[in-house]
This record gives sequence, C-alpha cells and structure tokens, in this order.
Amino acid sequence: QVQLVESGGDLVQPGGSLTLSCTASGFTMRYYAVGSFRPAPRNEREGVSYVSDRDNGKYDGDSVKERCTTFRDNAKNTVYLHMNSLRPADPAVYYCAAAKGALGYVFETEDYDYWGQGTQVTASS
Repeated sequence: QVQLVESGGDLVQPGGSLTLSCTASGFTMRYYAVGSFRPAPRNEREGVSYVSDRDNGKYDGDSVKERCTTFRDNAKNTVYLHMNSLRPADPAVYYCAAAKGALGYVFETEDYDYWGQGTQVTASS
C-alpha cells in the first residue's frame, strides 16, 4: 500500500525551529521529487519546500526562503524539512507530497502523485 506519513508537528514559538518528517511506504522515495505544502487562502496550498529526485536540487517558497533545509535519508525512505526563525504565520498543517517525473512548476499540486495526511504545527501561547 502506497502511503506518505508526516510527523514532527508540535507546539512552536516565534524564533524557534521545527523538523518535520515525511516517510514513504509502498514506493521508494529517492526516485520521487518531494514537496512540502501548507494551506493558503481560497482553499489552495502554498509551496514551502521542494527537493528534486534527480540532483537533489532544492527550492524554497518565498515565505520561507533562507529559513528552510530539506534533506533526504534514503535508508529510512524519509525526507525531512527543518525550518528555523519561525514566524507567527508558520504554524499550520504541513503536508508532504511525492511526484514522479519532471515538474514544470515545482509547487504545482496537480502534478504530485501521493499526499500525506498532514502534521499540525501549533503556536504555543
């Protein structure tokens, strides 16, 4: 059974950091591009980070530029998203997705084949 499972969602404070995991089962993640997304207005999803399947090239969304690190652990079939210098807008449900084949635009949600259920990042009061 093909599945993506996110984990690592937690209570966070502005200025803090978080690391989210995205683990695949039923397919080999290293052969897929992986994107991270969070909700955006009008029921859309904002692209947060992207890592290519070919050269591990990375791309970050505008709202998280220079605050994200995305890396693979192929032995664990997992991709990690680490974000620091958290801002009040960062708490959200974070989704990971996997895409096979070339993407014209790395954050085009329709081009992703598999999606996880999301992990909640919550602002601590």
